[in-house]
Amino acid sequence: MINAINPQEVLRQGGNVIKTRDDRDLILFGSNGKVLNAADCNWFSNDDDSAVNNNIFRSRIEPWLTSLFQSEHLSLLCGSGITNAISILSGAGSGTTMGGTTFSNYKDEIEAAAKVSAEASGRKDGNIEDQIRTANDLLRGLKILGETNKANTLEEELNSIISEFANSILKSEKGIASAEKSKRENAYRILINFLLSFASRTGNKERLNIFTTNYDRLIEVGAELAGIHLMDRFVGTMMPIFRSSRLQLDVHYNPPGIRGEPRYLEGVVRLTKLHGSVDWIQNGGEIRRIGLPFGADNIDSYLQAPGLYGTNAMGLMIYPNSAKDRETAEYPYIELFRDFAASICRPNSTLVTYGYGFGDEHINRVLNDMLTIPSTHIVIISYNDPIGRILNFYTESPNKAQISIMIGSNLGDISNLAKDYLPKSAIDRTTIRLAELLHNRMGASSDIAKPTTPA
Repeated sequence: MINAINPQEVLRQGGNVIKTRDDRDLILFGSNGKVLNAADCNWFSNDDDSAVNNNIFRSRIEPWLTSLFQSEHLSLLCGSGITNAISILSGAGSGTTMGGTTFSNYKDEIEAAAKVSAEASGRKDGNIEDQIRTANDLLRGLKILGETNKANTLEEELNSIISEFANSILKSEKGIASAEKSKRENAYRILINFLLSFASRTGNKERLNIFTTNYDRLIEVGAELAGIHLMDRFVGTMMPIFRSSRLQLDVHYNPPGIRGEPRYLEGVVRLTKLHGSVDWIQNGGEIRRIGLPFGADNIDSYLQAPGLYGTNAMGLMIYPNSAKDRETAEYPYIELFRDFAASICRPNSTLVTYGYGFGDEHINRVLNDMLTIPSTHIVIISYNDPIGRILNFYTESPNKAQISIMIGSNLGDISNLAKDYLPKSAIDRTTIRLAELLHNRMGASSDIAKPTTPA
């Protein structure tokens, strides 16, 4: 049963919501560190005017995540929250916003249809993605009706708006890349520790899968700084091409003095950008990744490279973009979502979401399908839940025992996660033995002693 105290209100007031290990219900903590539903919490009380702190949260969270991270299959799903968190840490503001734009052609019709689309996703107002998607549908309709002049006018405006949208993404990247040095380095350091906590899996375990709905390249930059080798569907060096073949490529090495026994290289991760990327371009019948620097001033000059055949911003492969027919509308996204479903809907699989607001129904359907497998688990981590979609997903799920929750200004803060709550970002035999020990003992007793609060 959901607690009588409204978790959404607790979050709005700066509190935290947690559910881990043997918790049967959401445990609510106010902004003062007091537990608000003590009857549901068997591991902390408000005795002696005590307040929960990072050490207490760590003793509860870190062993649990260490155990889950040793699952046979581990995946990480990142939303815009990770970009916003790193951008704020670097002093560059809150990153890319998904506010609306204004069309001069068919303004009222586009805004009305975008609002309907937004309400179907649980949002009050349509954002720029809803508007671009609606304008694309309208453009195809005008072409079908043979309204050539109207279609050309709308297409020119749509091209300009998509170009501005792409440039806003680059502006967010540039804000991080050009931030004051000490803040930028601290932000990158936290990003590296965050990614390594997930990527530090021994070579004999399946590779970490990172999925993201973001168009920016923050994860790619973090992986590069951390020395993580990313594998995606792109093949090539100068202008890599997206390939449909899903070969299980990997990276091996030969230890000195040993022949014929290649071993898996550590620090290798599979990356899937579910909504495309600001540096993906449709070039004829191919999807290519162009050499667009992180935080470039604008996208247009990089679309004029030889071999791109006069491609404009309409060719950018970002999710709401237009396409010439149904086949290209589904490609390559249908391939990416197939990878997503195939990776997480397996026994002994753990998925961690960070900064994902559960506003994409096509993703949520896959998550619900995942939870129908009893040995799977989802860990939801977020700084807040502004439109209530995260808590609604939990409330409506019949598989609450398979969901862990960490939401709030403390639990969802990426600095606290990297420093206190995520498992040690290293691979060594001691860590592995400790993880196995914790895994064997996890859940053996729900009567866990309350940690001593530091003076």
